[in-house]
Amino acid sequence: MRRRSFLILTAFAAALTLTGCEGVQGNAGALAFTNPLHIPPVLDPAPGPDGVKRFGLRLQEGTAELLPGKPASTWGINGDYLGPTLRAKRGDRVAMAVTNSLNEASTLHWHGMRLPAAMDGGPHQMIQPGQTWSPEWIVDQPAATTWYHPHPHGQTARHVYRGLAGMFLIDDDVALPRTYGTDDIPLIIQDKKFTPDGRLDEKSGGTFGILGDQILVNGTYAPFFQVTSQRVRFRVLNGSNAHVYNIGFTDDRTFHVVAGDGGLLEKPVAAQRFRISPGERVEIVAGFQPGEQALLKSFEGDSDVESGDFDLIKFTAAGQLTPSPELPAKLASPTPASQPTKTRTFKLGGSNINGRDMDMTRIDEVVAAGAHEIWELNNTTFAHNFHIHEVAFRVLDIDGEAPPEYMRGPKDTVFVPGKTKVRLAVEFGRHTDPKTPYMYHCHILKHEDQGMMGQFVIVKPGTEDSTSRTLPMTGHGH
Repeated sequence: MRRRSFLILTAFAAALTLTGCEGVQGNAGALAFTNPLHIPPVLDPAPGPDGVKRFGLRLQEGTAELLPGKPASTWGINGDYLGPTLRAKRGDRVAMAVTNSLNEASTLHWHGMRLPAAMDGGPHQMIQPGQTWSPEWIVDQPAATTWYHPHPHGQTARHVYRGLAGMFLIDDDVALPRTYGTDDIPLIIQDKKFTPDGRLDEKSGGTFGILGDQILVNGTYAPFFQVTSQRVRFRVLNGSNAHVYNIGFTDDRTFHVVAGDGGLLEKPVAAQRFRISPGERVEIVAGFQPGEQALLKSFEGDSDVESGDFDLIKFTAAGQLTPSPELPAKLASPTPASQPTKTRTFKLGGSNINGRDMDMTRIDEVVAAGAHEIWELNNTTFAHNFHIHEVAFRVLDIDGEAPPEYMRGPKDTVFVPGKTKVRLAVEFGRHTDPKTPYMYHCHILKHEDQGMMGQFVIVKPGTEDSTSRTLPMTGHGH
């Protein structure tokens, strides 16, 4: 949405040294794809006598061969690197027991989940070493691919980069591929930098932090996947700290986007590429022919966080494929348009929002429960993206133009290229708590850690003006 000429001028004008981008040439053509794709195990407990599904999660140190034959120190959840795939459905009461076995405090945030602020897992819900946090809520939102990751203020980039992340699937009843690990496949895409001996290189680099020259998918380097059915559903999560991917097949085959961050689209959308920034999820269904091979890759883009051509994963189809049903013509019912009651404007600076750095004692916005609002994001500098906790929103326009059709479903995270204005129609939930905030922030994690984050509370309608804008705690500003 912005050309390279603009980016060059911006770089000179701002005197930026984009050391995080230097040398990131991609890996196209360099991989043998000899490692089977790791499929994270599923954690889907049966409800207990009280009707509650109880999940046990442990943040822990580990050792993993992220590069084959080269052990690296990592962090994981119930394992050495990454975490299990959690599953639930609408109406389930879920209870988490999150134990922190690390030697420093962390959190676990349920990214994309609509739930009370005290259960959200943001920087106000820190879990000290040796302690267990036990949030509980009722899943009350449409089917979606959500995920979970740490959210400690000032340390999120390091905690995610070391391996603390996993998917959380809210199951649907639509006629889409649904056999996990066979024709319903998670793809957690992360770029990494490695030292010569295979350890994670954590040097944060320049403006955007870590921009790696190698790719892991579900923690697997140079992965392949054996396709056994005519159609496969891929749940793609950009779990990287900063890199934005433009994903498609090298043969330019058409696939169908069926869902975004917040759930299913109204109908399948034919596409050959989709762009996905950190924290976003896109679900696609791709078709395969017996015996063929296909390569999924990320193509170099126009912005400063899309550099390099990256081969992601190779698919090899079996000689005989299990038949798959045709995609349904309709996936979800249209969402009726609601009249917004308020417009809020957010100026995205280099590492702040509206000229202010994050302060954990300050409430930046107060929102009435159930409100529908317009949020205008005015990016005055280089590339950012924007995530809002708890909500579902729809992208109205990008610099006055309608978004690509595959982006028109419910979302919670959006890419905002440099010098671009994006307008969102935001739907807020009904969990009220005037003293516990949700976050909104850039999900380029270095920017978030530097203070590019704000806080809002959801309150009973009519109490907005009487709600305190200060929280009774020690501040954590910048």
